[in-house]
Amino acid sequence: MKNSDKFSDLIDRIARLRDPKDGCPWDCAQDHASLRPYMLEEAYEAIAAIDSGEPGALKDELGDVLLQVVLHAQIASERGDFSIDGVIDGLINKLVRRHPHVFGNASNDLPTILQRWNEIKAQELAHKLPLPPLVEARKFVDERMIRNGETLDPEGLDAEEQAGLGILSAIAESWEGGFEPEIALRKAIEAARSHTKEAS
Repeated sequence: MKNSDKFSDLIDRIARLRDPKDGCPWDCAQDHASLRPYMLEEAYEAIAAIDSGEPGALKDELGDVLLQVVLHAQIASERGDFSIDGVIDGLINKLVRRHPHVFGNASNDLPTILQRWNEIKAQELAHKLPLPPLVEARKFVDERMIRNGETLDPEGLDAEEQAGLGILSAIAESWEGGFEPEIALRKAIEAARSHTKEAS
């Protein structure tokens, strides 16, 4: 079976799960809001599978992430909002828009690519919702401190803001070291828990 046929089969099966008459009662009862915890959970489990280095585990977890994507698209389609085709079209357009050096004739030197990437991303910010603070902080230090060389100035900040500044500095150090701060923090918590158990 070709990849396109397999994807069509997946879409059909998700639609059948959502069928009001013959589908699964649990799947039929879900909406975008009720599925939010599962989207987050599956993303974290996919990250854990990457960290495990086990291809089989990663394959399974990517399947669970894909399930969430197709299920949300099916719910949206039932409501007349958009379909999985719209999701794919939007992704293709974004890839082309963000990579004119690949799909067009723009310059492909790295400094120009990074500058153009930031300009394109800035134009897309109107459609973005707030991110979790740790992710937002990582993006901030990457764009403002690391790429532009800005520094953190504690002058005029109160004690709470200075404490936050220290966290930003740690996030910048983690990101410059090649580590995603949220994943690094999660691993540090796990290591600390393990050490605490051993000590007790």
